[in-house]
Amino acid sequence: MYDNILVPTDGSDATESTIEHAASLARTSDATVHVLSVADSRNRFESPSSGIAPDVWQESELERAERAADAALEALPDDITTERIVEEGVPDTVITEYADDPDIDVVVMATHGRTGLDHYLIGSITERVVRTSSAPVLTVRAEE
Repeated sequence: MYDNILVPTDGSDATESTIEHAASLARTSDATVHVLSVADSRNRFESPSSGIAPDVWQESELERAERAADAALEALPDDITTERIVEEGVPDTVITEYADDPDIDVVVMATHGRTGLDHYLIGSITERVVRTSSAPVLTVRAEE
C-alpha cells in the first residue's frame, strides 16, 4: 500500500513516536522512509538593535536540521530503506512541496498538541501540512 513514507523531523522528542509509527508502516509495506529536516530560513531574531545575524542564523539552523535528520535515521531500524533530505526554507512549505511528489504515499509527523494561546502564537506546522498536503498525513501525538 505504501512505497514511500515521508517523515519530517525537527529534532524534537516528538520524533521518537513518529519514527516508531513510520518504521511499522515501512516494515508492513516494504517501503522507503524519506527523512526530511528543514532549516528554517526565517530569522525571527534579526533586528537592528539585537538578535542573531542572518549568516549565523542560517548556519545554526542548517546544523540543527542536519543533526535532526541524522538522529531520526539512527533511530530507524537497520532493515528499513531510508533516504535523507535536508533543505532550507519555510518548514510547512518545504514539507508540503516534498509531500506533493507523486511518489510520496503518506506523511507521518508529530503533533505537539498545543492549545489556546500557545497554539495561536506558535502555530502548528503539522496543522498547515494536514490542510495543504496532497498526500495523506498520519499525525502522531507526542508523548508527554
